[in-house]
Parts: sequence; structure tokens; C-alpha cells
Amino acid sequence: MDNFLPLFPLKLVAFPGEQLNLHIFEERYKQLVNECIEENKRFGIPAYINNQIECGTEMSVERVGKTYSDGQLDIVTTAHRVFKVVKFYRVAPSKLYAGGDIIFLDNISDADFAKQQQMVELTLELFDVLSLSDNFTLGDQIPAFDIAHKIGLSNQKKYELLQIERESDRQQFVIDHLEESIPVIRDMENARERIRMNGHFQKFDPLDF
Repeated sequence: MDNFLPLFPLKLVAFPGEQLNLHIFEERYKQLVNECIEENKRFGIPAYINNQIECGTEMSVERVGKTYSDGQLDIVTTAHRVFKVVKFYRVAPSKLYAGGDIIFLDNISDADFAKQQQMVELTLELFDVLSLSDNFTLGDQIPAFDIAHKIGLSNQKKYELLQIERESDRQQFVIDHLEESIPVIRDMENARERIRMNGHFQKFDPLDF
């Protein structure tokens, strides 16, 4: 057993390296956050997906943005390692908040350069289809988690990706998703344009038979 972690279950997936802003208002999570700040320890956000708590991400409190008169907090957190919950405690011993015995999953850095290029190219193609500007820095070493955060994955897809331990497999997961979704999105965008043009005067070149 690697660790016991205070847990803050949420219906979201936090990828390693991601910054997450949280507003803390429940008494149990005020206690959790204040302990983490005072004792310089981390907590976990297990993703509550499919009515289950199984995997999540270790978090650190980077800073407190605002403290309210009633003890509520705005905090900035950073995601670190991925973990699996071995035993979940709805209420941790002598605490108000939840907790769990966890093991950390491996993070195998075996990025494939060819997959890296393909992943970036497909992401740029998606942005072009959606008429979006590139709003994140592209580079030779950008991890799959960073790209995945920007391409509109569902919570279920994010959760599947979170549990993949090899970077090369994560790259392939993102590639497969983009190759499947870009043609669908392109068709939807074309349909949107056809609907917009319906009823407008249009000029057609005559066919030359």
C-alpha cells in the first residue's frame, strides 16, 4: 500500500500537470483543504464516473485565491500522479471528509515521435474545422494529457485516458479519438453551413454537356 489520501470526489477528471481552480464551501472540505495547507500535504480527486470511485489524481494546493468571512475558500490546485483507490472511506477516521487507501499507477515515458507529430497535426486539423485558433503551445514534447485537455473529450473518455500508463498508448488513444471524431465534426460543420445558406440566392455555374 503506497498511501492514505484525503479524498475530494468530483464528477470530473484532472490530468497530471493540469491546474484546477476550486471553490470550497462544505465544512468537510474546508477541513480537508486547511489541513493540507497547514501540514503541507496532498489530497486526491477521485473521478466519480459511472456511480463509482476507482481512480483519480493526486492534488497539491498551490495557493489560496480568496478566503471568505464564513471560511469558504477559492484555491488553485495542481494535479500530479494518478492513483487507484484500493479502499474507500466515506468518512475518514476522526475526520469530516472522505479518504482512501491508494496505490499510484505507473507513468511510463515512452513517447513515440511519429505519433507525437500525428497527434499534433490532427489537433491542428480539428481546430481548423472548428475555426478555432491554436490556444496552447505546440512542441516536440507536448504530452498527450495536455492535448487531450483541449480537444473536447467526454468525461468517460478522459477517465479511460487517465488510466493508461504508457505515454505511447496515450498518444494512440488521442490519435484514434481525433481520427474518429474529425470527419463527424466536419460533416456537422458542413451541414450547419448548408442550413445557413438555405433560402439565400446562390450562383451556380451551368454544366457543360
